[in-house]
Amino acid sequence: MTMRDKSAWYKHPWPWILMAGPGLVIVAGVVTVWLAVVSNDGLVTDDYYKQGLAVNQRMHRDHQASALGLHADLMRSDGKVRLLLGAAAEVSLPETLVVKLAHPTRAGQDQLVEMKAEGQGFYSGQLLADVSGRWVISIEDPAGQWRLQGEWVADSGEPLRLETKLEK
Repeated sequence: MTMRDKSAWYKHPWPWILMAGPGLVIVAGVVTVWLAVVSNDGLVTDDYYKQGLAVNQRMHRDHQASALGLHADLMRSDGKVRLLLGAAAEVSLPETLVVKLAHPTRAGQDQLVEMKAEGQGFYSGQLLADVSGRWVISIEDPAGQWRLQGEWVADSGEPLRLETKLEK
Protein backbone atom coordinates (compact mmCIF):
# COMPACT_ATOMS: atom_id res chain seq x y z
CA MET A 1 0.00 0.00 0.00
CA THR A 2 1.43 3.33 -1.03
CA MET A 3 0.92 6.51 0.78
CA ARG A 4 -0.50 9.20 -1.38
CA ASP A 5 0.34 12.78 -0.85
CA LYS A 6 -2.87 14.48 0.15
CA SER A 7 -1.65 18.04 -0.61
CA ALA A 8 -3.11 20.00 -3.52
CA TRP A 9 -1.38 20.01 -6.93
CA TYR A 10 -0.46 23.68 -6.76
CA LYS A 11 1.66 23.07 -3.68
CA HIS A 12 4.13 20.97 -5.72
CA PRO A 13 6.91 22.63 -7.77
CA TRP A 14 6.73 20.47 -10.93
CA PRO A 15 3.39 21.75 -12.30
CA TRP A 16 4.67 25.31 -11.93
CA ILE A 17 7.98 24.50 -13.61
CA LEU A 18 6.15 22.82 -16.51
CA MET A 19 3.75 25.77 -16.93
CA ALA A 20 6.50 28.43 -16.74
CA GLY A 21 7.79 27.77 -20.29
CA PRO A 22 4.47 28.23 -22.13
CA GLY A 23 3.58 31.12 -19.81
CA LEU A 24 6.81 32.97 -20.70
CA VAL A 25 6.19 32.37 -24.40
CA ILE A 26 2.73 33.92 -24.15
CA VAL A 27 4.08 36.96 -22.31
CA ALA A 28 6.89 37.38 -24.88
CA GLY A 29 4.35 37.11 -27.72
CA VAL A 30 2.14 39.81 -26.19
CA VAL A 31 5.16 42.11 -25.70
CA THR A 32 6.27 41.52 -29.31
CA VAL A 33 2.81 42.34 -30.68
CA TRP A 34 2.66 45.48 -28.53
CA LEU A 35 6.09 46.64 -29.78
CA ALA A 36 5.11 45.99 -33.40
CA VAL A 37 1.93 48.04 -33.08
CA VAL A 38 3.30 50.92 -31.00
CA SER A 39 6.71 51.49 -32.59
CA ASN A 40 7.30 52.96 -36.04
CA ASP A 41 10.38 51.63 -37.80
CA GLY A 42 10.40 54.50 -40.29
CA LEU A 43 12.05 52.38 -42.97
CA VAL A 44 9.08 51.25 -45.05
CA THR A 45 7.44 53.86 -47.22
CA ASP A 46 3.89 53.77 -48.49
CA ASP A 47 4.67 55.33 -51.85
CA TYR A 48 7.66 53.22 -52.85
CA TYR A 49 6.40 52.99 -56.43
CA LYS A 50 6.26 56.78 -56.83
CA GLN A 51 9.72 57.09 -55.28
CA GLY A 52 11.02 54.56 -57.79
CA LEU A 53 9.59 56.58 -60.66
CA ALA A 54 11.24 59.74 -59.33
CA VAL A 55 14.73 58.19 -59.64
CA ASN A 56 15.01 59.25 -63.29
CA GLN A 57 14.07 62.82 -62.41
CA ARG A 58 16.72 62.95 -59.67
CA MET A 59 19.34 61.53 -62.04
CA HIS A 60 18.42 64.19 -64.61
CA ARG A 61 19.02 66.94 -62.02
CA ASP A 62 22.40 65.41 -61.14
CA HIS A 63 23.37 65.33 -64.84
CA GLN A 64 22.24 68.93 -65.24
CA ALA A 65 24.51 70.01 -62.35
CA SER A 66 27.34 68.11 -64.01
CA ALA A 67 26.71 69.79 -67.36
CA LEU A 68 26.82 73.22 -65.69
CA GLY A 69 30.02 72.31 -63.83
CA LEU A 70 28.56 73.28 -60.48
CA HIS A 71 30.60 73.04 -57.30
CA ALA A 72 29.90 74.14 -53.75
CA ASP A 73 31.68 74.51 -50.43
CA LEU A 74 29.45 74.06 -47.38
CA MET A 75 30.54 75.07 -43.88
CA ARG A 76 28.82 75.59 -40.54
CA SER A 77 29.48 77.83 -37.59
CA ASP A 78 27.37 78.60 -34.50
CA GLY A 79 24.14 77.11 -35.87
CA LYS A 80 24.52 78.81 -39.23
CA VAL A 81 25.36 77.31 -42.58
CA ARG A 82 27.32 79.14 -45.28
CA LEU A 83 27.63 78.05 -48.86
CA LEU A 84 29.84 79.17 -51.72
CA LEU A 85 28.41 78.09 -55.06
CA GLY A 86 30.33 78.30 -58.32
CA ALA A 87 30.06 76.99 -61.86
CA ALA A 88 32.42 76.26 -64.74
CA ALA A 89 29.97 77.81 -67.19
CA GLU A 90 28.32 81.23 -66.96
CA VAL A 91 25.20 80.47 -64.94
CA SER A 92 22.78 82.84 -63.30
CA LEU A 93 22.58 81.79 -59.65
CA PRO A 94 19.17 81.76 -57.93
CA GLU A 95 18.27 84.08 -55.06
CA THR A 96 17.51 81.14 -52.76
CA LEU A 97 18.68 77.55 -52.48
CA VAL A 98 17.41 74.60 -50.49
CA VAL A 99 19.88 72.52 -48.47
CA LYS A 100 18.58 69.19 -47.21
CA LEU A 101 20.47 67.55 -44.36
CA ALA A 102 19.40 63.91 -44.04
CA HIS A 103 20.64 61.72 -41.22
CA PRO A 104 21.38 58.20 -42.51
CA THR A 105 19.58 56.41 -39.66
CA ARG A 106 17.40 58.95 -37.83
CA ALA A 107 14.83 60.52 -40.12
CA GLY A 108 13.47 62.61 -37.25
CA GLN A 109 16.66 64.68 -37.25
CA ASP A 110 16.48 65.64 -40.95
CA GLN A 111 16.55 69.37 -41.67
CA LEU A 112 15.55 71.57 -44.58
CA VAL A 113 17.46 74.87 -44.65
CA GLU A 114 16.54 77.75 -46.94
CA MET A 115 19.67 79.56 -48.05
CA LYS A 116 19.48 83.22 -49.11
CA ALA A 117 21.93 84.79 -51.55
CA GLU A 118 24.45 87.29 -50.18
CA GLY A 119 26.12 88.01 -53.51
CA GLN A 120 29.03 86.60 -55.52
CA GLY A 121 27.87 83.00 -55.01
CA PHE A 122 27.66 83.16 -51.21
CA TYR A 123 24.54 81.89 -49.44
CA SER A 124 23.66 81.65 -45.75
CA GLY A 125 20.96 79.97 -43.71
CA GLN A 126 20.07 78.98 -40.15
CA LEU A 127 20.13 75.37 -38.88
CA LEU A 128 17.07 74.22 -36.96
CA ALA A 129 19.26 72.20 -34.56
CA ASP A 130 22.96 71.57 -34.16
CA VAL A 131 24.33 68.73 -36.29
CA SER A 132 27.02 66.21 -35.50
CA GLY A 133 28.08 62.96 -37.09
CA ARG A 134 27.53 61.83 -40.65
CA TRP A 135 24.91 63.47 -42.92
CA VAL A 136 23.76 63.19 -46.52
CA ILE A 137 23.65 66.70 -48.00
CA SER A 138 21.61 67.74 -51.01
CA ILE A 139 21.73 71.26 -52.48
CA GLU A 140 18.94 72.09 -54.92
CA ASP A 141 17.76 75.11 -56.80
CA PRO A 142 14.13 76.08 -56.09
CA ALA A 143 13.09 75.41 -59.69
CA GLY A 144 14.27 71.80 -59.43
CA GLN A 145 16.63 72.05 -62.40
CA TRP A 146 19.82 70.77 -60.75
CA ARG A 147 21.08 69.13 -57.56
CA LEU A 148 24.45 68.61 -55.85
CA GLN A 149 24.71 65.76 -53.38
CA GLY A 150 27.31 64.26 -51.07
CA GLU A 151 28.14 62.96 -47.61
CA TRP A 152 29.40 65.21 -44.82
CA VAL A 153 30.93 64.51 -41.43
CA ALA A 154 29.82 67.60 -39.53
CA ASP A 155 32.28 67.10 -36.67
CA SER A 156 35.34 67.18 -38.91
CA GLY A 157 35.62 70.98 -38.93
CA GLU A 158 36.47 70.88 -42.63
CA PRO A 159 34.10 72.38 -45.19
CA LEU A 160 32.26 69.97 -47.44
CA ARG A 161 33.30 70.21 -51.09
CA LEU A 162 30.62 69.13 -53.54
CA GLU A 163 31.54 69.08 -57.17
CA THR A 164 30.56 67.42 -60.38
CA LYS A 165 32.60 66.49 -63.37
CA LEU A 166 31.70 67.76 -66.82
CA GLU A 167 30.32 65.07 -69.07
CA LYS A 168 32.19 64.40 -72.25
